[in-house]
Amino acid sequence: MFSLRHIIKLITLLIATCSLSFLLVSYSPIDPVQTYVGADMIRVSPEQRENIAAYWGLNNSRTEQFLSWTKAVLHGNLGTSLIYRAPVLSVIAERFVASLALMGVAWILSGIIGFILGIIAGMREGTIWDRLIKGYCFLLASTPAFWLGLLLLIVFSVWLGWFPVGLASPAGVLAENVSLVERLRHLFLPALTLSILGVANVALHTRQKLVEVLHSEFIRFAKAKGERGFHLLYRHGLRNISLPAVSLHFASFGELFGGAILAEQVFSFPGLGQAIVQAGLGGDVPLLLGIVMFSTLFVFTGNLLADLLYRFIDPRLRRRGGW
Repeated sequence: MFSLRHIIKLITLLIATCSLSFLLVSYSPIDPVQTYVGADMIRVSPEQRENIAAYWGLNNSRTEQFLSWTKAVLHGNLGTSLIYRAPVLSVIAERFVASLALMGVAWILSGIIGFILGIIAGMREGTIWDRLIKGYCFLLASTPAFWLGLLLLIVFSVWLGWFPVGLASPAGVLAENVSLVERLRHLFLPALTLSILGVANVALHTRQKLVEVLHSEFIRFAKAKGERGFHLLYRHGLRNISLPAVSLHFASFGELFGGAILAEQVFSFPGLGQAIVQAGLGGDVPLLLGIVMFSTLFVFTGNLLADLLYRFIDPRLRRRGGW
């Protein structure tokens, strides 16, 4: 029952997202023929232009175009990227590997650091540590990703020269010749940008939930029995504060993907975020729609994993709703 409900949600979400995205793109001022031909447009005759439009099915109605595109998608064909001159699936797969490394490192670090800071602030409510952590998180919550990325770039790359200015590997070096150390040096600043920004929400929500738990009746009873400090937190509070932290962090896949787009632009990191910007600016409709579908699956997966972990952490949910 649990699986069937989520499958129906995913199908409905994909249909709605694809329909809306296709409708918006079809009414946009982007000329797919001009995008396909590029700078050579001045040497293309009207007859050739019509042949290109007929080949891509652009002379058909929007309904026919959408049904044709949907039929191709159901057969696993997302079309050919006009910018990269390659199948959309291969472009997404290649770019997602780079983005996965970036978002994965940032997601893990922000979750761990945010959870620890939230516990420290909640356990030390009202102290200087609590005020410092809250002030730090409020400052981060109002900081744009691109501004923080530029700041880190100026400090660590331009002034100190510790890390490269951008890209995922040194320019002019074949991918197979790039060492792991060099890859990590190029990954560090973009991942640090996303990690710092992702800390705030997790830390603040964890702190607030821990404060509520520590003021509850069963915690007062545990304190009356002599339990204190980390032992009290581990036995009576950790499971209660981990549920909202897990839910919030997995639900942040959408924010993580959006932040990765800005970070990849600042650091010229060749990931999926940079690809969607290039597709939008260059009028690459097949790639744009393909990435929209993929990002929908990505965010849905995060929410689904949160639901599954909820049932793993809290047995009451398994008994109530089934799997």
